[in-house]
Amino acid sequence: MKEQLIFGLHAVSAVLSHKPERIKRLHVQEGLREKALSVIIDQAKAQRLSIEFVKKTTLDKLTQQAVHQGIVAFCLPTETWDEVTLLAHLETLDKPAFLLLLDGVQDPHNLGACIRTALAAGVDAIVVPRDKNCGLTPTVYKVAVGAADILPFVQVTNLTRCMEMLKEKGVWFVGTEMQGGQSIYTMDLTGSIAWVLGAEGQGLRENTKKHCDYLAFIPMSGQVESLNVSVATGICLFETVRQRLK
Repeated sequence: MKEQLIFGLHAVSAVLSHKPERIKRLHVQEGLREKALSVIIDQAKAQRLSIEFVKKTTLDKLTQQAVHQGIVAFCLPTETWDEVTLLAHLETLDKPAFLLLLDGVQDPHNLGACIRTALAAGVDAIVVPRDKNCGLTPTVYKVAVGAADILPFVQVTNLTRCMEMLKEKGVWFVGTEMQGGQSIYTMDLTGSIAWVLGAEGQGLRENTKKHCDYLAFIPMSGQVESLNVSVATGICLFETVRQRLK
C-alpha cells in the first residue's frame, strides 16, 4: 500500500491527535529546536511511534522543497468516501444537509483552504470528481491544517450522477456564477443544500451547471471580476451559516 506524506507542524499534530493509527513513522530534522516540534515528538513517543532524525536536505527532497517545518509523517492513505457512504451519512443527520461540491479544483492550496473553511462552517462533506481534481496531496494536508482528517472527503466517478442521487434525498444544488442567477444574499439557504463551485478561472463545467437547481452570484464592485475559489467558498458557506443561526 502506497504511503501518504504529511508534513508541517500543524498538519502532523492534527493526524497525531485525530488519527494516530495512520502514522507509520516520522522523520524529524536533526538539531532543530522548536517548542511545537518537541511537543509532537513527545506525543509520538507516547504513542510508541517510530521516529528517525534526519538531515534537512532529506526532508527537502521528500517534500520537493516545500516548507516542511522540520517534520514529515509517513502515513497510511486517507480513507475517502463514495456515493453510498455519503448517502448513508446523510440519513444520520438531524439537521438539513450542508454539502460542498468542488468541480475540478486542481490547485492544492485552494483545495486545502476550501477543506479548512468547510470544516469551520460545519459542512457535512466535500464531494469532488475523481478525475480533474488534485486530490488529497501533502500540500492540501498542510494548508487544511488537520481538517482533511476530520471532514468526510467524497470522490465520485460521475459528479452529475452523484448530484441526481442527492436530489432524490432532498438536497438542492446552488451553483456559483460570476454573473446571472440571483444574489447569494437574497436566497433561502436554510434547507438541505449543496454549494457547487468550479475550477480556478474556468468556473463550473456546462454539464455540472445544468444539473444545479439555482445559480447564484456574489455581489462585487465592478473593479473586481472574480474571486479565488477558496475565498468564494468561504463567503458562500458562511452566508449559509449566518442564515441558519438567524
